[in-house]
Amino acid sequence: MTTWLIIFFIIFIGLLVLASVKSYQKNRTSDEFMLAGSAIGAFLGFMTFAAALFSAFTFMGMPDFFRNHGVGAWIFLAFSDALMVFFIIWFGYKLRKLAKARGFKGIAGLLAKCYESPWAGYLFFLTAFLFLIPYVAIQIRGISIFLNAAFPDAIPSWGWSAGTVVIMLIYAEIGGLKAIVYSDAIQGILLLVVIWIIGLACLEMSGGLGQMMANVGSQNPDLLTLPGPKGLFSTQFLIGSAIAIVMIPVTQPQLTTRLIVMKDLKSVHKMTYAVGLFAILVILPTAFIGLYGALKYPDVSTSEFLSSALLFDQANPVAALAVVGLFAACLSTTNAQIFALGSELRSLLSGEDKTVMRYTKISLLVFSLVVLVFSIYMSDQLVLLARLSFTGTSVMAPLVLAAVIFENPPKVLILTCGLALIGIILNILSVIPAQIAGLNFDIVLYMVHGGISVLIMAMHKK
Repeated sequence: MTTWLIIFFIIFIGLLVLASVKSYQKNRTSDEFMLAGSAIGAFLGFMTFAAALFSAFTFMGMPDFFRNHGVGAWIFLAFSDALMVFFIIWFGYKLRKLAKARGFKGIAGLLAKCYESPWAGYLFFLTAFLFLIPYVAIQIRGISIFLNAAFPDAIPSWGWSAGTVVIMLIYAEIGGLKAIVYSDAIQGILLLVVIWIIGLACLEMSGGLGQMMANVGSQNPDLLTLPGPKGLFSTQFLIGSAIAIVMIPVTQPQLTTRLIVMKDLKSVHKMTYAVGLFAILVILPTAFIGLYGALKYPDVSTSEFLSSALLFDQANPVAALAVVGLFAACLSTTNAQIFALGSELRSLLSGEDKTVMRYTKISLLVFSLVVLVFSIYMSDQLVLLARLSFTGTSVMAPLVLAAVIFENPPKVLILTCGLALIGIILNILSVIPAQIAGLNFDIVLYMVHGGISVLIMAMHKK
């Protein structure tokens, strides 16, 4: 496999170098560096949005999720993503209209303008920082687990994480967002091709779809029903997950920014339809891999399952391609999210463009170092950690939605969204219990926070 790995990595690095050179401009403005000139077409827009949405956690987390919790994982992610696609059509139109009227450097800065209060921007940036940092760390943690299991005697797990961060910083520094968009296109194609090759191989090794389902039903029938063998996929969990996922384009700036930088609304619509199809295509083979793991590796650790199913059970060229594909997924997604945090900070800064650019680049370094530390100490529950990130950022949805609906949005939402953020932090710290009156905390939060937000907006007349 080593020979194939070297060949594929040389090709991949060569493509990254080509993209960096193609994207580099000597005296570019901060807008050109951070927003790629806001001229991304439908195809690149689709690939960069899909790559930012479906990342290393999809490749590694979803197979393990299917293995442990069963077919309900399809409802958790694929159904929720379908709802999100329909929502993007309306939200993308409203957001682009607002950005054109007010100017756009980042959602945080845009909110500060709309609410005529810097606190709106600070609150959004703080939430993004608190919940995107763990999400970015998930990507690096995932690839380090995989590489450490595949090459246990090479370097420590933290070494893989550090190497990924260094490459990410160099690449982002050279090419800016445009280079990240090109790398996203490479990653998206790699992800789809590799995951289908491995998924079909796992299906074949299990005797075909019918035989696989029959064997799973015989060995662990709870995997084929809700709420799954561990009771995770309750109605409350699925509803809470759907709300959090639908709100991702509203509250996660790496995706919101991509709706803005596309060249026109027609391209946004084409991108949206393509992302819906991509969601189905990329999640389906993870079910094959996961159920294969449920049959052959039901009781092993996450790292042992992934290294076996994605590497050791595959032909050498496929295994090598899987390593490169995972690395590409991790690199582009991590880059996109760190870059988004830098954009949000930049949107809150004022002063000369060169000074703002310098501070922004320093912030990218600081964010990357924080992510590296988090990735070393995080657990292996990649999908559940990703869901926590989605849930955490979703509390800012009323703040953003009111800004795109009203010319002068109600400022009281700054307070209510801030209180919701405090509530979810207290829940994570176990100060507020996981269940209240028999309901999951996130359901209670959505009912109370959502209800109050709707009431405030309904009574607002401006």
